[in-house]
Amino acid sequence: QVQLVESGGGLVQAGGSLRLTCAASGRTFSNYDMTWFRQAPGKEREFVAAIKWSASRTFYADSVKGRFTISRDNAKNTVYLQMNSLKPEDTAVYYCAAVTSRTRLYTTMAEYEYWGQGTQVTVSS
Repeated sequence: QVQLVESGGGLVQAGGSLRLTCAASGRTFSNYDMTWFRQAPGKEREFVAAIKWSASRTFYADSVKGRFTISRDNAKNTVYLQMNSLKPEDTAVYYCAAVTSRTRLYTTMAEYEYWGQGTQVTVSS
């Protein structure tokens, strides 16, 4: 089992920045590719960003490319999501998820084995 706990959400004005943190415990963190998803009210959960276990590769949704950066520190069992130039449409609950590392990075929820409880991000206009 892998336990994931997100933090760092909050209320920010449009154009501002936040850094989300996902702390992992349980099995060897470096065995897992990590991803951030988000879910806005009344909408389906959607992919945001993913990172390979080695940090050798990342992938982003078009909607956040150039504004968000995913990174990880395997020594600290932590993955981060730096969010800059935030927009009201970024308002959502953000979830981190983990999957045993594979060849490719996955963007669909069904592929992921472990999930955190989420952290709320609200961007005011």
